Amino acid sequence: MRPRQTLLLGLLLLVPVLAFLFLYGFGSNHYALPTYLPERADSVRLAGGGWQRDTVFHQVRPFSARGVGGHYVASSTLGNGLYVVQVFTKNATSAQVAHEMARIQEKFRPDQRVRLASLVGLAPGMAAPAVDAQLEKLSEQYGTISGKWFFLGVPADTLQQLAQYEFGLTALRPEHLPFRPATEPATLPAGRLLLIDHEQHVRGIYDGTDIHEIERLITEVNVLLYIYDHRH
Repeated sequence: MRPRQTLLLGLLLLVPVLAFLFLYGFGSNHYALPTYLPERADSVRLAGGGWQRDTVFHQVRPFSARGVGGHYVASSTLGNGLYVVQVFTKNATSAQVAHEMARIQEKFRPDQRVRLASLVGLAPGMAAPAVDAQLEKLSEQYGTISGKWFFLGVPADTLQQLAQYEFGLTALRPEHLPFRPATEPATLPAGRLLLIDHEQHVRGIYDGTDIHEIERLITEVNVLLYIYDHRH
């Protein structure tokens, strides 16, 4: 190979490396996650004149549910940073997803901003001692860390309402505008996981039975934490 060709080849190989080093050392990364469940678009007057249309997204309204030991846990406790929520029913799919929740718990064990919640549907008229026993058994079975992952008992009809009207779990296309939960199917999809941010917006929807979706969830939790850490 001629010296000139060798030099040219070396430069071609060196340019991408230099570009990477420059971006790594001086560049800044910008990440964005989608926000789901848009409700409407509002027109906002700009300071310099003119109008800007902003989308208003649904926010999960405050709720509380019975936890292990009869203590009630408020959604504000879950949402100090962000939380991952699962609707747990007595089937193999929920059990599979709960095992993935245990992996997510371990992944974010040191970060107190990340919490998990499994909402358990309760049969009508179920006595408090039976509820406490069921929640304690599930908590022990999946190895929840106190204050990190909560199994929460919710009456079945309340859970249906919460899942449909607050989390949008029954939406066929949760990104569509506007979010009208009353028009969506009433059947809860099995195995769905949701990522809720500190403003109570739905920021991620995942298939909890798919390992690739779980990896995406973990990545997007990290992205959201990065956004929190670098917000100016």
